[in-house]
Amino acid sequence: METQSPNPTEAGSAGTIIQSIWDKGQLFMIAVIIFVMAIFLWLPTTLIMNMVRERESRQKEAITDISSKWASNQTVMAPVLMVPYTESSKDEKGNITTIKRNAYFLAGNASIKASVFPEKRYRGIYQVIVYRSDISISGSFGSLAYDELKIPAASMLWEEATLLFKVTDQLKGINEDITVQWNDSSHSFLPQPLGASHFTDALMAAVPMSIEKAGLDNKFRLKFSLNGSEQLLFAALARDTKIEMSSSWGSPSFSGIKLPDTREISDSGFTARWRYLNRSMPLVWKDTVYPTEQSAMGADLVIAVDSYDKTLRSVKYALLCIILTFASFFLIETIYRRPLHLLQYGLAGLALVLFYTLLLSLSEYTSFNLAYLIAGISTITLVAWYVGSIMRSGKLAAFISLVLGVVYAYIFSIIQLQDYSLLMGSIGLFVALAIIMYFSRKLQWS
Repeated sequence: METQSPNPTEAGSAGTIIQSIWDKGQLFMIAVIIFVMAIFLWLPTTLIMNMVRERESRQKEAITDISSKWASNQTVMAPVLMVPYTESSKDEKGNITTIKRNAYFLAGNASIKASVFPEKRYRGIYQVIVYRSDISISGSFGSLAYDELKIPAASMLWEEATLLFKVTDQLKGINEDITVQWNDSSHSFLPQPLGASHFTDALMAAVPMSIEKAGLDNKFRLKFSLNGSEQLLFAALARDTKIEMSSSWGSPSFSGIKLPDTREISDSGFTARWRYLNRSMPLVWKDTVYPTEQSAMGADLVIAVDSYDKTLRSVKYALLCIILTFASFFLIETIYRRPLHLLQYGLAGLALVLFYTLLLSLSEYTSFNLAYLIAGISTITLVAWYVGSIMRSGKLAAFISLVLGVVYAYIFSIIQLQDYSLLMGSIGLFVALAIIMYFSRKLQWS
């Protein structure tokens, strides 16, 4: 059987067509390959993000470890007066059963003053703020409106009246006996028996009361020292509560149900004052407890360690940084006919990725802004030197430095202006696209 050999003219024509198609789409194919390379270089940033979260987790573990050995965040509850009463009931057989219950009374007014003395403790490279504080609480209970509870006067056990006082972490935070000055007598706070009140873990002090004294103004005053970590709050359990807190810590963060009415903050410390009129819980109630944290307010004495959060946010813009840099490389090599090898793209992109590990490590020893500046200058210098050496052009190296400088400055501004990040990001991308479109006019695609 005779076979027909291919026509040389037809084979040459097919090769010419393929070559023509490649020539026309060459730049597009190179651009696609560069974009895919940028995606592959971006993938390792997920590992960097995991590393940032791991370091942040270690910091929290260090804070928890130090706090567990010193004392944790503290919330101090203004004293509450508890008076037991009896309640009788009759069963079906006519037997009378008497049950003891508790009635609770809030103070008419309370004044809280706290002087806080912060200290820095270290666990490796991590810092934690602990504090010692001198606290005084004074106030008075006005006429006790037990009749609002529909309790007969004869059922009130005034001789068993106790003053309740609670601190969140009193086992580690209080290292002394606490006494309360009740009118003209002094009484010690002791741990309450199990189930004695609805305030779990509260201290209690027996105070002299009678039906006659219940209608008078009973004053109290107590002073004590308290240790804690990072946060100090006061639960305003009085009809009218005034709180004054002062400290040598110059960068407090106020928290709780209400911000201070007045505050003075300077590098040497702060003074803050609150006044809270109780409208969230009744002045008298019985046989239950209200969530006291709803009326707590105070200050956090923390070191503003936001470097991990800012590093995470900067890593999210890694792909944008790589693509804009590669786009600059592509325009340079296309317009100025200075070709770059894909390996050179990859090495430059790797330097852009390592910027984030450098930023993370530096920010643990210095401020984020300084770490960003050092890491940025180092990366820009390295990439500009590399490109300049390859293209043998100081002018192009300076251009790459300018592009990277603008990109890193743009990302830094987005990180700082968190509330305007969407607006800044949209404007920046629009401007970047406009610049690329402007220079791409000179490209010959066919």
